[in-house]
Amino acid sequence: MAKILIVGCGAIGSKLAAVLSAQGHDVTGLKRKPPASAPGPIRYVAADISTPADLTGLDSDFAQAFFIVSPDGRDEQSYRAVYETGLDNLLARLPQIPWLMVSSTSVYGQCQGEWVDEDSVAEPANITSQLIRQAEQKLMALSPANIVVRFSGIYGPGRESLLRLAMQAPAIQQTPPYFTNRIHQQDCIAVLAFLLEQRLAGKALAQCYLASDDDPAPMWEVMTWLADRLHCPPPSVKTVDADAGMNKRCNNARLKALGYRFRYPGYKDGYLELIDRQ
Repeated sequence: MAKILIVGCGAIGSKLAAVLSAQGHDVTGLKRKPPASAPGPIRYVAADISTPADLTGLDSDFAQAFFIVSPDGRDEQSYRAVYETGLDNLLARLPQIPWLMVSSTSVYGQCQGEWVDEDSVAEPANITSQLIRQAEQKLMALSPANIVVRFSGIYGPGRESLLRLAMQAPAIQQTPPYFTNRIHQQDCIAVLAFLLEQRLAGKALAQCYLASDDDPAPMWEVMTWLADRLHCPPPSVKTVDADAGMNKRCNNARLKALGYRFRYPGYKDGYLELIDRQ
């Protein structure tokens, strides 16, 4: 089993730590405010990655490191603190360790419903997504062993914004279709554990994977379906121009070709479960 570092132990990172620990891996979680108790033998280290002194006592012999950070806010300064300053500090402290960075499909600037994959142009318009993209490029240029995983919109227990929106009979773009891409948080965790398993098994891995479910769907379709299942009024039609931002369809073929199979392949699979819990 391997010695693993997880930088950023929020909802995804902490659950990944529990999964890997249960598999027998030696897991260290880096978090500014570690929990008082942790499942299994997970060792937590209190550290702020934007402060180099916090990293001086960190071990340097990890077989794999995960970078799963969340900025404090949506502003440029918060993103620079983790994706620029924080990442630079980690790479200065642990330059030889293979990294797996959780990124976002927000790095794609496509806005007319185009299909995108790992080879598509990634030139986002807004500064926060540009900072994520720059962090991707820095890691991938540093070593061919470093991997970027781009998650689409994460949903699941505690991430139910679309359900709340559907209950409000929102105005939604119908024509041209505005596509939404999702991944259930359990698949997020499973994808990361799967990629680690493939690496430890000696599989040749690409440097970038797009992790989104099998069913990019128009937001109108999703909202109408949710409203019906929730017994709410349907959405109303919102008139917008054809180039609304962030309108794309995510192709997950590379990840599936490696052997990953989604636990929640479409939005109906995941949201039915969430609705049943209400």
